[in-house]
Amino acid sequence: MRFRPKIFRVPGADYQIQVVGDQRSPLRDYYHALLRMPWWFTLVSVAVIFLGANALFACCYLLTGGVARAAPQPTAFAFADAFFFSVPPMGTVGYGAMYPESRAANIVVTVESLVGVILTALVTGLVFAKFSRSTARMLFSREVVISPMDGVPTLMLRVGNQRGNKIVDAHMKLTMVRNEHTAEGSTFYRTLDLKLTRDHVLSLQRTWSLQHRIDAASPFFGQSPQSLAEQEVELHLMVTGTDDITMQPVHADHRYFSRQILWGRRHVDVLSETPDGNLILDLRPFHETEPTRPTADFPYPSP
Repeated sequence: MRFRPKIFRVPGADYQIQVVGDQRSPLRDYYHALLRMPWWFTLVSVAVIFLGANALFACCYLLTGGVARAAPQPTAFAFADAFFFSVPPMGTVGYGAMYPESRAANIVVTVESLVGVILTALVTGLVFAKFSRSTARMLFSREVVISPMDGVPTLMLRVGNQRGNKIVDAHMKLTMVRNEHTAEGSTFYRTLDLKLTRDHVLSLQRTWSLQHRIDAASPFFGQSPQSLAEQEVELHLMVTGTDDITMQPVHADHRYFSRQILWGRRHVDVLSETPDGNLILDLRPFHETEPTRPTADFPYPSP
């Protein structure tokens, strides 16, 4: 049995994952793809399916005949009349000037009406599922920064909610994936949890800064930009919570690579206070960073 390789492209990565030997279910995969794809792609796919089904039944009418007032074969308008006659049974809208007058044509009409009902039910379910599917619109900082925080080296990144809703009981989980070599000489991709100073918030409405203290128990302890690149380090952040409007669970994730980890920098503040005591949240410098000074306990490693 021959398997077609399936290729996954990792956003922001310099590589792609090719899966060989996966047993796929084309129809189920296509349904889930339509749920993930943009609306224009879904609508175009539905239109192509309906037009293709009508064209198929138009060929059946040409082979069986028995459609009254249709153009005779083999004229150029024969297929067009058969196609337009196929549309009413598929859409259950009734006949026009043309109608079936033979037993074979009536059988084809019956089969087409059944197929039309099934396709209509499938499309209705697809559209309803797509409308009711809650998705998160999260914004992640372009880089991860490492700088002193209260005298302790701290890894920091920033997340934001781009919708006007609230993500209730939001939980964040940050992991590191790095390339290790076992004692037997094989390559192993190890996943390590990075403990956050706070891994959940009651309500995520705008922005939140995640922090991981680099102490002796941290996988980042003793690392440098060069060692992170050699180990092909990747950071994977997952945010989960509940949409306060639809009350459905939502999630979002993002990956960072070793080249996106900046040493000796911090994110620019986006929250400030006015003289009258009000707060200003300026999201324009959301991704911007600024340099920080090294300390005696944390001299920045050379790149």
